[in-house]
Amino acid sequence: MNNSSFPLITIIVAVFNDVGTLQQCIDSVIEQTYINKELIIIDGGSDDGTVALLENNDTKISYWTSEPDHGIYNAWNKGLDSAKGQWICFLGADDYFWDEHVLEKMSIALHDTPPSVRLVYAQIMLLGTDDAALFPIGEPWSDVKARFKRGECLPHPGMMHRRDLFEQNGQFDESFRIGGDYELMLRELKKADAAFIPDVISVAMRPGGVSNAPSNTIEVLRDVKRARIKHSQPWPSFFWFKSASRVYIRLIFWKLIGETMTRKLLDLVRRLKGLQPYWTKTQ
Repeated sequence: MNNSSFPLITIIVAVFNDVGTLQQCIDSVIEQTYINKELIIIDGGSDDGTVALLENNDTKISYWTSEPDHGIYNAWNKGLDSAKGQWICFLGADDYFWDEHVLEKMSIALHDTPPSVRLVYAQIMLLGTDDAALFPIGEPWSDVKARFKRGECLPHPGMMHRRDLFEQNGQFDESFRIGGDYELMLRELKKADAAFIPDVISVAMRPGGVSNAPSNTIEVLRDVKRARIKHSQPWPSFFWFKSASRVYIRLIFWKLIGETMTRKLLDLVRRLKGLQPYWTKTQ
């Protein structure tokens, strides 16, 4: 492949006190076979050794800074201010690219993506607490488009954002703590289409991130609701109420029979539906 004919891709990583996983994240970017890339890391003022790790990796990183911030979307916006790429993707410090060929595979699709499409994504691999691969998530846009417009989110880690999306639509809304990625996607996809890259797993995502922690599920739903009202999307949404009902029922069982038993019960239901276990694998 002639890499010079393919776009510069910026990878922006937000980190705060994640020294235990950050090196793997950095290595997964540096080891990509795709040449036209830059890595930007925004640290929120960590005190766990993250800064020393960044200093040790200084020659591998295009730009990094460490200072207090106002959350992940503030950090990502700081990264956007320094990004030079034609396409931009975002990772958490505990995410990493699934293999060294991810960007090379995705760049081929990006090169052929029409200008009207400004969000491109692939599947991501969910990991268990022991870092074992569980199963991939992410469906073709044609299958998920209607559900997204009713309130379901797309997998955001590793999603490629065309640069002019931010130039025309603005950066992340920092008033959101968890749902800012959904709000940004809704801002674009309420009137446009995304593109799905088949047969590619882009990113491995560990459990326990801000948006997928059980303690934050209610806030995720509230942010989805607020984003939909902000963008004049149909409300109330049956899909939202269905999701909220599941969350509240889960939390009620959490209190009645305990977290461990609830997780076992949830996975029993998943097995009865023919799905792989998840809850007992992500404690």
